[in-house]
Amino acid sequence: MWDHEIRAMASTHAILAASVFMATVLPAAAVPGFSVYGTHLLWLYSVSGAVTAVSVAIFWLLGITPPAKKHTVGYKLSRLFRSCLYFFLSCLFFHTVVVLYGAPLIESALETFSLSVLLTSLTTLRCLCVLGPNVQAWIRVFSRHGAMSVWDTCLQITVACTLVGAWVGAFPIPLDWDRPWQAWPVSCSLGATIGFLTGLVAAPAWIHFHRKQLTYKCK
Repeated sequence: MWDHEIRAMASTHAILAASVFMATVLPAAAVPGFSVYGTHLLWLYSVSGAVTAVSVAIFWLLGITPPAKKHTVGYKLSRLFRSCLYFFLSCLFFHTVVVLYGAPLIESALETFSLSVLLTSLTTLRCLCVLGPNVQAWIRVFSRHGAMSVWDTCLQITVACTLVGAWVGAFPIPLDWDRPWQAWPVSCSLGATIGFLTGLVAAPAWIHFHRKQLTYKCK
């Protein structure tokens, strides 16, 4: 059951993982002195941009994105505007949460907002691609027993892995190891990216091995 969707999901996740790899390798060949540590913000935006572009393209080509109820240009532009607005509001939300968890308020504002952009690209963007700019659908998916498809379950796993990865990545920052990857927000963004990649592998694997136990309500 759902074998076709699981294969499509695994292929999609493989392409997304490849985009993260290419966003790390290609700039190193084109930009002198590029490195994950030395030019961390450049790497961070490279990964965010690659994941954003690939996610939008793949989910649109697969037809995962909910179709527009209206085919008028005005409605589609309104939907696009709301999606961009939600993306920006998500960046502000993550920025606020990270500051409340102890990030510098003013001193490293650019670095904190850059981390928020990365988190939004790895989490909120997937919600926009799968569910559209529908907050009620987001609440449903992330509530208990709210998943109605394998893609909903995939969202739950990948988003959770990404956020947990970013949270775990903050643990080494206050330690006095004096390592370059302890600079803000290197370990958090690396943790979020590693968590995201882990979720890409874990989601289809978990759904595959539990597909007999999964039951979804009809939409």
